[in-house]
Amino acid sequence: MEAGQLVEFIDSQKIFCAVVLEAKNLRLRLLTENNREVKLSAGRLAHRSAVRLDTAPGRDKLAAMLKEVAARRRELSRQVDIPTLWEVLHEEQEWVDLETMTAFCFPEHPDSDHESAVIRAFFGDRFYFKFSPERFFPHSAEKVEQIIAQRQAQARKERLIDQGGAWLQQVLKGQAAAAPDEAQEIIRVLKDCCLFEKESPDHELARAILKKAGTAAPSAIFTFLVRIGLWQPNENLDLLRHDIHAELPPGVKQHAATLCQDPPTAQAGRRDLRDLPLMTIDGPATFDFDDALSIESRGDNFLLGIHIADVGHFIAKGDPIDQEVSARGSSIYMPDQRISMLPDCLALGICSLKAGEDRPALSTLVTVSTRGAIIDFEIVPSLIRVKSQMIYQDVDTMAAADETFKILHTIAQSYRDHRLDNGAMLISLPEINIGVNSGGAPEIFRTERESPSHLLVSELMILANDLAARFLSGRNLPAVFRSQPDPRERLFDRDQGSLFQNWMQRKQISRLALTSTPAAHSGLGLPAYVTCTSPIRKYYDLVTQRQVRAGLGLEAAYSTEEIDLIIASLAETMALVGRIQFSRHRYWLLKHLEGHIGKKCEAILLNKRRDGHAVLLTDYLLECNLSGAEKIALKPEDLIQVTIQHVNARNDVINVYFG
Repeated sequence: MEAGQLVEFIDSQKIFCAVVLEAKNLRLRLLTENNREVKLSAGRLAHRSAVRLDTAPGRDKLAAMLKEVAARRRELSRQVDIPTLWEVLHEEQEWVDLETMTAFCFPEHPDSDHESAVIRAFFGDRFYFKFSPERFFPHSAEKVEQIIAQRQAQARKERLIDQGGAWLQQVLKGQAAAAPDEAQEIIRVLKDCCLFEKESPDHELARAILKKAGTAAPSAIFTFLVRIGLWQPNENLDLLRHDIHAELPPGVKQHAATLCQDPPTAQAGRRDLRDLPLMTIDGPATFDFDDALSIESRGDNFLLGIHIADVGHFIAKGDPIDQEVSARGSSIYMPDQRISMLPDCLALGICSLKAGEDRPALSTLVTVSTRGAIIDFEIVPSLIRVKSQMIYQDVDTMAAADETFKILHTIAQSYRDHRLDNGAMLISLPEINIGVNSGGAPEIFRTERESPSHLLVSELMILANDLAARFLSGRNLPAVFRSQPDPRERLFDRDQGSLFQNWMQRKQISRLALTSTPAAHSGLGLPAYVTCTSPIRKYYDLVTQRQVRAGLGLEAAYSTEEIDLIIASLAETMALVGRIQFSRHRYWLLKHLEGHIGKKCEAILLNKRRDGHAVLLTDYLLECNLSGAEKIALKPEDLIQVTIQHVNARNDVINVYFG
């Protein structure tokens, strides 16, 4: 290399024309067309020309000369027809050197300017040839298609970022904004990011759109999607995330409509219990009634009836409805929405134990002493008719004076005492119910589980499930048996725990297990347990009810292998249903508390954490972190006053401050 030699190099994806000012041990000092001195090694040069420039005139004139050379070479590069060259050369799949390629492009007297023009053309177009300053290799047809697709995808990505960023920014600023050409794809990318976060395949693209819009907050996506009308302000993202719909597939709807129009008649051999004084006891918002109670005096004893809607009478194994509900697993109850497991014409219609309507049922008839001791029982297929439909509040009002409810309460309390004697772990916590009124605002209802009505219904349903487990175990029929090991620690005896102890005891209980064979349930104090009292709402209960039906000769039983498969296949679904119900309950509870910022409420200190204290807001049974008490001596179970400081339901945030 010599001073004055004309060269070119690549920097920041651009080709620059330069002249050598000084060459020393392959280290070059150059003056570029931009009148800037640079130093680099000779190995970084993209082209070396035989042309020499006189360096005497000075930098400004040299830079002007270099600009002229660069402009001339750029103009020549536009004459290079790379696609045509590729059509001629790609089948050979051989390297072509610079000299040969220049001769192809400029057949008549090519010089250094022409060589540079070829390099510039191939550097700017990488679709067809693998580029090296000294030689070129034609890509295969497949490779060209792949590169073109990649370039098109990149170009589209850049359009999405530009259009999406501008649209997002305008909408967030409250400005009128027309949807861009790529609106649907932008919405899809942002929606997926909001739902699936880092698991979204286009997470990085969504982040780039956010950055272009001048924000990094993921919550901005939700705000944007609400403002353009895609989502509601209280949109349930869990349902979208898991693709859960209330709407049934057309084939299932049609099958359900046919079934409800012409339901199967009750089989011969059912015991006619329509004269019994049956009643349902439920919450005021309940419309799917799957259990009823009756009580009659029989000489020195009582005959207690626990009657469960015979859903298995209507839905055959493997039919379209059964396939759908086996996938749903359960009804989903949320403050603002109910997603029924069964089609409504069954759940609210022919399966529901509605007053005045004849219904097939499975009735557990229990002979009970006047002191509430269980003497004997039988389970029979029955035909029943509910006389009255009552709500918990009505029963609580009548419980002290009405003889029927006094007897039912005595039986329920006696059965609970029996379970407690057998080591049952009774965790008694109030129930915080949330409704959403017609104006879209949450309303809180606190229910004491130990009220007479709740006690008798819960205990008699446990009794019915207990007796069903005995019925199935005695016949060696597999079912969805529920078991539970002993808790890790017992914090109180029988039912004497305080609110604090009950809350903390819940953290000590062992996980439930589902198996096809009987096993002890420590929490309930029972040797075996199933649930079959909610077949309208839970598929496990319908499956177990079918096994009871099989024991009564009404249908063929599931095998052990089939029960094991049902348990395994529904495990993830049931866990998801639980998470969705908990999450939505918490969302609306926090939504309610958003309107109570600055207000004081009572809390119980639970324990000290690394970042503060954990407290339980007693009015809402909501656990959260406490700040502002770092220098105050507090101990578990202390009752304190806290101030609600900050709540954001959408972001699942609540902060409370001491005092």
